[in-house]
Amino acid sequence: MSRTLKLEKDRHIARVTISNPPANTWTYDSLVELETLVEALEVDADITALVITGEGGKFFSAGADLKTFADGDKGMAATMAVRFGHAFERLANYRGVSIAAINGYAMGGGLECALACDIRVVERQAKLALPEARVGLLPCGCGTQHLTRLVGEGWAKRMILCGEQVDAETAERIGLVEEIVETGQALERALALAEGVAQQSPKALEHCKTLIMSSRERGLSDGFRLERELFVDLFDDPNQREGVNAFLEKREPQWTPVDRER
Repeated sequence: MSRTLKLEKDRHIARVTISNPPANTWTYDSLVELETLVEALEVDADITALVITGEGGKFFSAGADLKTFADGDKGMAATMAVRFGHAFERLANYRGVSIAAINGYAMGGGLECALACDIRVVERQAKLALPEARVGLLPCGCGTQHLTRLVGEGWAKRMILCGEQVDAETAERIGLVEEIVETGQALERALALAEGVAQQSPKALEHCKTLIMSSRERGLSDGFRLERELFVDLFDDPNQREGVNAFLEKREPQWTPVDRER
């Protein structure tokens, strides 16, 4: 990994720290690296959870460095829009569980990164915003879509169209984050949630995430059909028998990693 993204692995958890002081901004290179990193984790059978946080105590990430867009270069704008979109779309589609440990300001592309994760834990002092329109831009890292689906059209409009910055309490109340913790505790809590992921069958975990994510686009009856199909598909996986029998025998299951070569 580069000096911008720091990767650590501990058993089934991959921990990524955005390290680009002073505000942990995203660059072309770090966005490419994020996409490459998630693709590599996809084929790592041992990793089932990804936790992402910011280095230091002030910023999760302030998004893009605005100097990138200062000269009005449309070609650069197109390039960065593609990079932001691809990186955060790839993160959103990660097969495992992704958790954002928001340890400070999450602004613009920083919040979009957190929005692309499955779960968000925020520290009490943090502030969250998508302020792009205030500087003549708009969120291009899937932010308009992810935010609206999470908090509804009204709050998405308040944050994007009115430039409203929200605190941790408001973020939890409107469904933008799942949990508030005290200052300095976001990473610890995110890692604890990631530990719980290991208790789930890897294949069942993937199928459940597929169903949850597909509910955004599928009609209800189609979702019901897919749910039944994926339930039956689990019976081709040895973990199905292991999970049921471990419960009946009152012991912890011993999961078999999913074969990524198949």
